[in-house]
Amino acid sequence: MRAPHPPLTDYYATEADRSGFVQQIFDRTAGDYDRVERAMAFGSGSWYRRSALKRAGLAAGMRVLDIGTGTGLMAREAFDLVGPSGEVTGVDPSAAMMARAKVPSAVRLLSGSADAIPVPAAAADFISMGYALRHVGDLSAAFGEFMRALAPGGRLCILEITPPASRWSRSLLKLYMRSIVPIVAGCMAAHRDMPVLMRYYWDTIETCVDPRSILDALREAGFVDVNRHVELGIFSEYSARKPL
Repeated sequence: MRAPHPPLTDYYATEADRSGFVQQIFDRTAGDYDRVERAMAFGSGSWYRRSALKRAGLAAGMRVLDIGTGTGLMAREAFDLVGPSGEVTGVDPSAAMMARAKVPSAVRLLSGSADAIPVPAAAADFISMGYALRHVGDLSAAFGEFMRALAPGGRLCILEITPPASRWSRSLLKLYMRSIVPIVAGCMAAHRDMPVLMRYYWDTIETCVDPRSILDALREAGFVDVNRHVELGIFSEYSARKPL
């Protein structure tokens, strides 16, 4: 087993409790998530997601699986890029998040998780995951499932936030994400758990395995052309391809 980070006992007792905690807190905060996300990203999230998907090779006509789709932020951008000849399916364990998804009616939403994707083998040409890798239980299991669900030659794009190398920059980012963002979230959100989610969000970023471990896990799962592209020193884009 290759967990993305150690158990965070301020939020749940053991590793076995992780998935239940994550699903429940996303269920409770689903109504506030998009509003807080827009404020946290200063409105740039949509543009960046679309640019990252293009860099990873998403093109018209592809069949896309968006894992950890949540409220559909990645799925919306993918749908615009694949056009009417393509297909987009969002997968998430949180029914409340998907109920709030603002996606075109042609986007299919399925209950599932990264290590149990409810589709047949080779069902997708492209898999996307936006800022959800830290919430899976086992990187190896998730990447093995991605490999199964992709058709030969299929591509993968995983977006994550990575703490910057500079100690000063890291401290500044931590101040913003663990202190300022929860305060703003508390002012904007209807549910009292939204600030808790935002603090948890940073704690998973800070304790996440390093990028090299993620790249190694992708290669061990059988992916080729494995790469990491970084924007602004903190936005990691992991791309890879299933062999033909």
